[in-house]
Amino acid sequence: MFFAGLFAMYFTLRSTSGEMWAEETAKLNFPFALVNTIVLVASSFTCQMGVFAAERLEPRRRGGVFQLTRWGMNEWFILTFLMGGFFVAGQTTEYAMLVSEHVSLSSNAYGSAFYITTGFHGLHVIGGLIAFLFIIGRAYAAKKFGHFEATSAIVTSYYWHFVDVVWIGLFLVIYVLK
Repeated sequence: MFFAGLFAMYFTLRSTSGEMWAEETAKLNFPFALVNTIVLVASSFTCQMGVFAAERLEPRRRGGVFQLTRWGMNEWFILTFLMGGFFVAGQTTEYAMLVSEHVSLSSNAYGSAFYITTGFHGLHVIGGLIAFLFIIGRAYAAKKFGHFEATSAIVTSYYWHFVDVVWIGLFLVIYVLK
């Protein structure tokens, strides 16, 4: 519901500020945002591979580092964490680029809508990254990796997939529809 409200705010402000919206969206770096989006969406796949390993009760790899088919939950979740970190770093870089173009939270309605929607999404991504650290840490600390640890990994993946789906919607609205 929270993100539905943010989408409603974005569309309402957009409908009342057509010319300004066209000027401000021209400052967006679509190729940069597309690469960032692809990395985040790909992280859902790596996350799901970690879930499959957790369901098999395999917290750690059973082979070499480059034998992806033998990776455990931790390896997949660490890769997912790194991809999520890449996304957050990309968003931070994009914010810096937009600020240099004089688009800020307080510059106008577009800046407010852009930073509020993407910023709250970014906070949710950071929350997911923290959850991955807890799940990875719990897997290392557990004397025996069991269904409790696997269930925690699965629940964390639900949250991560939700965050990814929300970003796909935001990406389409902000970068594609402009």
